[in-house]
Amino acid sequence: MEIRAIRTFTTIVKYGNFLKAAEALNYSQPTITLHIKHLEEEVGEKLLERGKTLKMTEAGRLFYERANALLREYDRLDKTLQDLEGGLAGLIRIGVSEPTASLELPAIMADFIQKYPKIEISLHVADANTLSTMLYQDEIDFAICGAPEVSMENVFKPLYYDDIVLLVSESHPLSTKSIVELKDLENETILFTPHNCPIRIKIEQTIVETIGTNYKKLEISSSMAHKHYVQAGLGISLFTRTAHSFPFSGTKVLEINGIDAAPVIGLLRRTNNLNGKASSHLLALIEEAFSRKHTLQEKTYL
Repeated sequence: MEIRAIRTFTTIVKYGNFLKAAEALNYSQPTITLHIKHLEEEVGEKLLERGKTLKMTEAGRLFYERANALLREYDRLDKTLQDLEGGLAGLIRIGVSEPTASLELPAIMADFIQKYPKIEISLHVADANTLSTMLYQDEIDFAICGAPEVSMENVFKPLYYDDIVLLVSESHPLSTKSIVELKDLENETILFTPHNCPIRIKIEQTIVETIGTNYKKLEISSSMAHKHYVQAGLGISLFTRTAHSFPFSGTKVLEINGIDAAPVIGLLRRTNNLNGKASSHLLALIEEAFSRKHTLQEKTYL
């Protein structure tokens, strides 16, 4: 049963005769007649009584009621498919790690959703290794995160390299220094991300090489929670400049010498990339935003 034949039938009912329906649909009258003939053959019932006035049969009235609902749904589907083809609709499943999820992605998403309000977003926050597995298992379309330890046949494209700074409470003795040396951390309580975090591993190795094990540690899985613990005077935090880039009352960001670490943030995608137009729009926006960030960082350090 063809949609055009169903539309022909409802148009005939609307205008009351074949000729006006043919003009409205830009068909010839024989084509209109053929559509109805085929439609009645498929339904197995007569739908229209021809005469001086055109009338619907009982089967025609029932068919007309259902046909209108079907055509409305078809038109909605057709519009959705057009939007999908043009990258104006669809569902994008994004994976993102902290601190990007809390500090940088919201502004990018706000811009994107304003431009493409019909596109649905599903956002999953996790570490790079978890996101790499999710991508491999087709649970997300792409991820913004650090380089995972295991690629899982995914492709990682760096967007920018961060650096490490020190966050202390304003009442901490180190807060009076403009630049802190690693030896100044002796006997301090240092807040760390989980033991399997690549950034944490490199930082701690460097600390041990400089001051041995003469420090205490407090492990907190959420990097974004560190500032609250620092504010409460529970320790100091060595983490990325991005994570500590927004002022937080009662804390102070300090430069630190001696840590040769440049955590990378990038796009993690499948090797056989099958992202649709909607995802491509968002990916372009993300790359543009991080490109601007990288340029600003370079200007700051010059």
